Amino acid sequence: MDYNAELDRAIQRLHDEGRYRTFIDIERRKGQFPKATWTKADGAEKEITVWCGNDYLGMGQHPVVLAAMHEALDATGAGSGGTRNISGTTVYHKRLEAELADLHRKEAALVFTSAYIANDATLSTLPKLFPGLIIYSDALNHASMIEGIKRNGGQKRIFRHNDLSHLRELLAADDPTAPKLIAFESIYSMDGDVSPMEAICDLAQEFNALTYLDEVHAVGMYGPRGAGIAEKLGLMGRIDIINATLAKAYGVMGGYIAATAKMCDAIRSYAPGFIFTTSLPPAVAAGAAASVRFLKTGQELRDKQQEHARVLKARLKALGLPIIDHGTHIVPVHVGDPVHCKKISDMLLEHYGIYVQPINFPTVPRGTERLRFTPSPVHSMADIDSLVRAMDKLWAHCALNRAELTA
Repeated sequence: MDYNAELDRAIQRLHDEGRYRTFIDIERRKGQFPKATWTKADGAEKEITVWCGNDYLGMGQHPVVLAAMHEALDATGAGSGGTRNISGTTVYHKRLEAELADLHRKEAALVFTSAYIANDATLSTLPKLFPGLIIYSDALNHASMIEGIKRNGGQKRIFRHNDLSHLRELLAADDPTAPKLIAFESIYSMDGDVSPMEAICDLAQEFNALTYLDEVHAVGMYGPRGAGIAEKLGLMGRIDIINATLAKAYGVMGGYIAATAKMCDAIRSYAPGFIFTTSLPPAVAAGAAASVRFLKTGQELRDKQQEHARVLKARLKALGLPIIDHGTHIVPVHVGDPVHCKKISDMLLEHYGIYVQPINFPTVPRGTERLRFTPSPVHSMADIDSLVRAMDKLWAHCALNRAELTA
């Protein structure tokens, strides 16, 4: 086999389909986010505004977070020095897990290097703890959940997205004595829609199933203390395992689960993805803990972010652009073609200094390609105005369809 030729063919397929992805070399400016510097291929620099980041509240550059990280770095050095079981557990890791357990009103929390690893490791380990476990997974669950469920060797059932009737049908068809778990998300990040959480909890209670909730795009953003949609709806006590991230609204890095002390102890003891991975650097754990603690009373940031999302959606809708609006902080603009999606993204960056990455297959189904904007409290109204004007011009330039304009 000509291995290089096979690699060339694989990469060319992506180019042919208009979904080859490129890295944009950007440098965030301390204290000035969402402004950043883009270094072009020829070495020239251009100021840009980041509109597709997951640092939803700008906490990645918040003074409280930076101070905590500096303190831990000066106290301990760079790395943790090992896995959690072998010299890699520090006071900073324990403080972070205590903050997270308190946030979700759970007995314990367990920190991983990312939410992807937390999902994968936990969902692939659960059948070892509950032999014969059947996992019922929403069709649009994140890739990390899908991978964990695939790798666990147990039984799985896929229910249509947010389809309670289909979920009930699948639950009812299985052995009533078999252990069961329903895995779903609170906010599905590509459309920004929300799961029917209370009804899912009701089904779990009826069929004696555990509940596993991914709150990755909701923690820090919703609820009186930022614990997510489950807190906002008063349902945290009905969720058995909560998964979330420290890399989005909290602006740092890492992921975790929150559950009973017994559940966390079992996952800690059996999950290879936890056992054999070097723990987060202490400075990262310290910054994450400071961010979680700060946002427990950070309603002003949440309110401002929601206001900016509402304004952006209203203005784009007024131009007839096809917005997917489920009332959350995510603003997807449907393009429906990978070539046009990348073209608009490239032109926004080159001509207007606006950075938004095209979202193409396999992240979303073919034909649903979109630009996904994530307004934050640190975007200004002037930033929003510049974005809306640029989108209006480029939509016309590409002769894309608009909805009927409303008065």
